[in-house]
Amino acid sequence: MQAAATPTSNAPAAVARGVAGNLGCLLALAWPIVIARAAQSVIGFSDALMASPLGEESLAAVTTGAFNTFCLIILPMGTSTILQSFASQLRGKGELGAVRRYAVYGLILAVVAGLCAALAIPLVPLAVHRLGYAPGVERAMTTYVSIRLLSVGAVVGTEALGAWYGGLGNTRVAMIAGATSMIVNVLGCYALIQPRFGLPGFGVAGAGWASVLASTSGFAVVLVAFVGNRGTKGAARGGKLRAKEFARVLRFGLPNGFNWFLEFAAFAVFINVIAGHLGTTVLAGFNVVIQINSIAFMPAWGVSTAGSILVGEAIGRNEKDAVGPLVRLTGTVAIGWMVAVSVLYLVAPEALIGLFVPNGSTSRLVAVGSTMLMLSAVWQFFDGTGITLSESLRAAGDTTWPMAARIVLGWAVFIPLAWLAVIRQGGGIVPMMLVLVTYIALLAGALAWRFASGAWRRIQLVEPDVTLGPR
Repeated sequence: MQAAATPTSNAPAAVARGVAGNLGCLLALAWPIVIARAAQSVIGFSDALMASPLGEESLAAVTTGAFNTFCLIILPMGTSTILQSFASQLRGKGELGAVRRYAVYGLILAVVAGLCAALAIPLVPLAVHRLGYAPGVERAMTTYVSIRLLSVGAVVGTEALGAWYGGLGNTRVAMIAGATSMIVNVLGCYALIQPRFGLPGFGVAGAGWASVLASTSGFAVVLVAFVGNRGTKGAARGGKLRAKEFARVLRFGLPNGFNWFLEFAAFAVFINVIAGHLGTTVLAGFNVVIQINSIAFMPAWGVSTAGSILVGEAIGRNEKDAVGPLVRLTGTVAIGWMVAVSVLYLVAPEALIGLFVPNGSTSRLVAVGSTMLMLSAVWQFFDGTGITLSESLRAAGDTTWPMAARIVLGWAVFIPLAWLAVIRQGGGIVPMMLVLVTYIALLAGALAWRFASGAWRRIQLVEPDVTLGPR
């Protein structure tokens, strides 16, 4: 792997580049991230797609189990993403000599996360049992989640090093890692779920092991690149690790991790309690909708992440007036994509849901899933807005306020409103989906207000004496 081109390294201030120049930089950074993020989603997508012939219970177990596993990974994964903000701001400041230490801090986070996940495996049967699934779903989900937890360290390590490389303007390392994971997962699912190549077929367990192999392969790619100093031009020096720096990573990273964790935890409650209350067919259909959205959402997330790299560099150069135009440009591209996705959902919902219909299933799964997919078209605009602003605020180090907003909106508005609409009032899939739309719209509005307030301008992410030796 060669060092990727650094789209902003020879450019003047972001404002001076103009819209066309910034768009070129944005897209040059974004397309590898889009591929990397889409490849991550394909892991869950292919697990669901290839497990669907096993029946509705297995489909519900794999899709919901993948989401529940991601909820456990999301805290350390989101925490490690802050490394991109540190790397991009240091790059903007021209302090590349200090950057390499931050990658090591990310690897430390990955080791701790992997050990914690391994220790949690014996608790999985009890946790799944308390969620009240049908016996077949419970057994299959317990198997799947127990296996998937073995991949936590690799997933967090890949995210940490990928974010660090991205902050340096090299988004291709993460792309190669993501593509590797995707290929290994698809091949693994094909070989391990159904009886093939002389193997007996391991069903849901096979899907779990395919994901573990895929995650480990992706991590191997970024780790080999990092150890070999590939794609890290100008950042080969590191110096001794500094406890003060690692504490600073945790100070800004943990709120970002809780941002992700709290939102996904709220979604987990929504899926397991609210959607699960409506039966296995609704549960399976809703998780199919989430899987489809996770694939369609990735280009917008990739563009938003690329925009956050440019935002971090601008802040590092002390060009904070350039941030607003960069965020507007990023939002225009991301929201434009999401609106196009919403049109597809309205035009061909049955065809998309039909990809996941198990053999012999009734048409009710298609009907229920199609209705939910069409309703999900309503939130696409707000989702594109929210992810653009969330990533930009994270690049500035503004992670605590968004965390508080998610606590209030997710746990004091979203979940109580969903419980009232579906369980207390006996509502069906339409009220359930409209509550979800309401939450996403409120969150986008809150993040827009926060960005417009300009509070992010006063946050100092990188300490002034970052290049000095340890104290």
